[in-house]
Amino acid sequence: MTSPIVGPPAVRMTGVAKRFGDCQAVRDASLEVSQGEIHALVGENGAGKSTMMRMLAGIYPPDAGTIEVFGRKVTGWSAAQAIDASVGMVHQHFMLVPTLTITENVILGREPTRGLAIDMARAQREVAEAAERSGFRMNVRQYVRELSVGEQQRVEILKSLVRGARILILDEPTAVLSPPEVQELWRVLRALRDDGGTIILITHKLDEVTEISDTITVVRAGRTVARFPTAGTSPASIARAMVGRDVVLAGDVEHDSARAVASARTTAPAPVLEVRNLIVAGERRARAVDDVSFAIQPHEILGIAGVEGNGQSALIEAIVGLRKAQSGEIRIAGTDVTSMSLSDREARGLAHIPEDRHRRGLVLDYSIADNLILGRQRAYERGGVLDRKRILADARAAIELADIRPADPMLPARALSGGNQQKIVIARALARENFVLIAAQPTRGVDVGAIELIHARLRAARDAGTGILLVSAELSEILALSDRVAVMYGGRIVAIVPRAEASEASLGPLMTGASAS
Repeated sequence: MTSPIVGPPAVRMTGVAKRFGDCQAVRDASLEVSQGEIHALVGENGAGKSTMMRMLAGIYPPDAGTIEVFGRKVTGWSAAQAIDASVGMVHQHFMLVPTLTITENVILGREPTRGLAIDMARAQREVAEAAERSGFRMNVRQYVRELSVGEQQRVEILKSLVRGARILILDEPTAVLSPPEVQELWRVLRALRDDGGTIILITHKLDEVTEISDTITVVRAGRTVARFPTAGTSPASIARAMVGRDVVLAGDVEHDSARAVASARTTAPAPVLEVRNLIVAGERRARAVDDVSFAIQPHEILGIAGVEGNGQSALIEAIVGLRKAQSGEIRIAGTDVTSMSLSDREARGLAHIPEDRHRRGLVLDYSIADNLILGRQRAYERGGVLDRKRILADARAAIELADIRPADPMLPARALSGGNQQKIVIARALARENFVLIAAQPTRGVDVGAIELIHARLRAARDAGTGILLVSAELSEILALSDRVAVMYGGRIVAIVPRAEASEASLGPLMTGASAS
């Protein structure tokens, strides 16, 4: 760790507040970040972290309070002025143009010219050099629409670095990165810090907080409640400060796979989901899914571990009916659904928590109540008209059960934090009994308290008889929930092992292709 840089703080926010309609997102919050440090800003979903950082980045004007950057008062500045002052923000949900290349996205609005034309050769060279310096392996001529979620995240980070950010705000930057990619990002951030840069990191991953940060600020219900050095601080104590109570973390749960599998074999040995010799075409390789077979019984969670981009997304899309299989068979509760539509598969007992809640899980301008009934509107019709009274009553019950905040069923989903948006998606998927639940990245961008609740609900669904296919980039989540663990690499399942035989040490080589035995 480098010595503190003498001078004014890089960032000082004092008594800032922000209201959106009836929702007081931030109230009398403060933050001080030194130059040359990595500062973690943590709190529950909806605590006000992202809103605070958007005020710092010039996206929202504060209703009250002051903001200083390098000793200069800047309250009321614009996003463009923030960028010019070397403040860059990498958002949790990407702000990229899919139809443009990596280079075009990075230089957008700051294009180098030669005469009256954009000097694309120079731009590509400069972006490629910046990517190499940052440790990001990418083809800068590739279109963003062709990239995986993790690759898009790296483009967002690169965009801020290329624009000269000395204060870099990262909102859940590792949500879509593999463990090796996370470590590479840490290398980049430490190098920036050691060079005098300042990083503010918003993350719900408390092991990351303790690994990478120098200082921690905790926000709860829009207020700053604690600030302390990271050294000597445990994830459990951070979680307690965030939530106001002791929290059971994923790694602290004793796994009960033996009981679950025994129950499944006793009650119903027939699989609820069967995938046989499934082949799905790929965009960057001939087969995104290459001859995959497995089965899931009732009362069982099968976790799929693997570095993102190894066929997990294509597998999920084929099972739920969003992508056509080239060959193979998919059966739900004994029925061949390979050629059925998504809605027909749902009617036969399939539920889906999509990995991209914005693209597949929500209509952001619809209310919470309307999002909770998406795909099931006909069940709420009476005389050809939606029964609004019943919709609102069920929404209030779901909001309370899922702890969705703010608890207003008429708020648009867009007004909620990412974690609370995820709670809507999960509440809808678990609103009825299902034979099969496909849970893709169910806790991505979700705080520790919500993770505890979501894990409890997934276990309850498993115990009630649902067979669950869990796909997660978090090995700790796979190990905490799964009864068996399958590893995908290069579009194939290279191993399926009982949970008792699975560990981070044994799964790691399989995930990277170093071992397939």
